[in-house]
Amino acid sequence: MLNRRHFLQLAATASIIALPLHATKASNYEERSAKSDRPLLKPTRLKPGAIVGIISPASATFVKEELDIVLDAVKGLGLVPKLGVHVGDRYGYLAGIDRDRAADINQFFSDPQVAALLPIRGGWGCSRILPYLDYEVIRQNPKIIIGFSDITALILGINARTQLVTFHGPHGLTSWRKSQTDYFRRVLFAGETVTIANVKDGDDSDRLMQVKNRIQTITPGVAKGKLIGGNLSVLSGIVGSPYLPNMAGAILFLEDTGENIYRLDRLMTHLKIAGVFDKLAGFIFGQCPGCTPDADYGSLTLEEVVWGHIQPLKIPAYYGAAIGHVENIVTLPIGLDVEIDANAGIIKMLEPAVV
Repeated sequence: MLNRRHFLQLAATASIIALPLHATKASNYEERSAKSDRPLLKPTRLKPGAIVGIISPASATFVKEELDIVLDAVKGLGLVPKLGVHVGDRYGYLAGIDRDRAADINQFFSDPQVAALLPIRGGWGCSRILPYLDYEVIRQNPKIIIGFSDITALILGINARTQLVTFHGPHGLTSWRKSQTDYFRRVLFAGETVTIANVKDGDDSDRLMQVKNRIQTITPGVAKGKLIGGNLSVLSGIVGSPYLPNMAGAILFLEDTGENIYRLDRLMTHLKIAGVFDKLAGFIFGQCPGCTPDADYGSLTLEEVVWGHIQPLKIPAYYGAAIGHVENIVTLPIGLDVEIDANAGIIKMLEPAVV
């Protein structure tokens, strides 16, 4: 089975081959700036009985039972699942060819009966379909689309090209435990302006101190800005394209999983030298399970890597947010203004993310 590094190497080659000519121009900055001048779009909130389009924009689902689990989760939310035409397709490790995976998304955005789009899983493949999405159809039919991990490319790309608020949150095969489901309902059904903070793990409930999900302040302070972020490996892969939102004045959050620390340093260095960090208002680093050293004679720690890149920016920043490949996935609005408190380790939504 291919690991993440091999996926990214394949992605670099495939994206060059697959991109249409208009997407390879050097004037992506002007195109991206023009899109960011559009007014913010919010999707309509979910109501019981709403139809949710089930999509497979990245890796294939090989086991039928997993699809059944996703359908049960959607029904458990009081919603009605509708399968995309190509949701069961396979093209190697991908859930079908790029144009077909994109076609399901275009179809669901154009379908007036569908209220939201939910991916089955992440894996790899969303960056490949970005050139084939119909952004004008998406902009004219704003709907909820949510996911994390590889879905980072999809939710950032749609936000960048349309100014639609998208959501970093659960996909179909996440745990859907009470804490995760509560955030999902509060943000997407009730339209609440929630405050997101780490909670004590069950193992910590009777301790004098918190051991898991601890917050570390990198630079103290409070900052406001539009919330942008997701998986570090995936976000780094779309830098320089028209699918990365404008980072000026943004609050950037990053997470990852299963990466060696030197690779994380390389990815963050890429963001630094590409200018992504230059105009940020604030920064959050989430969780990185399985991110370990890979060196015979020593390594930087992950903390040293993050502090080394972020502390010189002198912006409010903190480390350890319960965001990423963790048991309960919180629902975060991409492109919406939030306020962060780097001392307390909290994210406060300043307005509802849905209408």
